[in-house]
Amino acid sequence: MDYYIDLTIEPDEEVPIFFIRNKIYTKLHKALHTLNANDIGVSFPNYKLKLGDVIRIHASESRLNELQATNWLGGLKGYCEVGEIKPVPDDVQYRIVSRKQSTMTAAKLKRLIKRGSINDEEAKQYKAKMFTKGLSNPYLELKSTSSGNNYRRYIQFSELLENSRAGEFDHFGLSKTATISWF
Repeated sequence: MDYYIDLTIEPDEEVPIFFIRNKIYTKLHKALHTLNANDIGVSFPNYKLKLGDVIRIHASESRLNELQATNWLGGLKGYCEVGEIKPVPDDVQYRIVSRKQSTMTAAKLKRLIKRGSINDEEAKQYKAKMFTKGLSNPYLELKSTSSGNNYRRYIQFSELLENSRAGEFDHFGLSKTATISWF
């Protein structure tokens, strides 16, 4: 993970940055799945309260070349500036960028009701609690290619760390254990 590529989303009067970012990320997810990649991480270096206009892809130089050779962005290249593959600077910190999941969801409630594990009154209480315990993390709004449904992938950022940690990434470029360089 000693190299990276920055994808900077170009502002567009008609299409908001978040919409383009979601489309780019969906394409990246498909490419990572096709490559069966567990060694490519993703970060959002302009993250403040929102994810920002840059998606940074971290991996080895050869793996980034392999990703770029697939032409995974397709027609979305016109909506972003694709940087060169560059080495990570020497003096960096590290961060874990992972998925944050809610423990209370509408889908879980539906399963509980279907199984008969919860009565009507408990279902009402569950719904009330679910709405008060919503996630405030930044998220990507993605579309499932298998079901066609939209869903949110909430992102969680660890505190900055001084040392890197090894581990694997999922096909979204996220990990519960592995760090990416943060600069």
